[in-house]
Amino acid sequence: MTNPHDPAPVPPAADPDFTPPSLGRRFGALVIDWVLCLLVSNFFADPMRDGWAPVLVLILEYGFFLGLFAQTPGMYIARIRCVAWADGGRIGLIRALLRGVLLALAVPPLIMDGHRRGLHDRLTGSVITDAPRP
Repeated sequence: MTNPHDPAPVPPAADPDFTPPSLGRRFGALVIDWVLCLLVSNFFADPMRDGWAPVLVLILEYGFFLGLFAQTPGMYIARIRCVAWADGGRIGLIRALLRGVLLALAVPPLIMDGHRRGLHDRLTGSVITDAPRP
């Protein structure tokens, strides 16, 4: 429950003190999500033989969970979330799917700026932030 007297959260783009979560937490979330994708893809393909299956599940997982909840299961466990850079809100299904496709290409996440926004984040207008405490 939020306190009506608390100031509104500042969007990451407008916050001069914005500090992104560590790369370790981001990588940990990705590893958790990847293991889940391997398990899910096992239901309809052999992930060891059909390498496309877990990648497809990852893209769909990102589209669904980031688009609707701003967190994948791995991000929830790592206490991080993915929000819009400009206003701090959800990025929506289309941008979340695009972010998943770009993440699956592996190169865009390696090209980061000072806010640890990979090319996939900059192209989709998103950023990884700390999740608010419950």
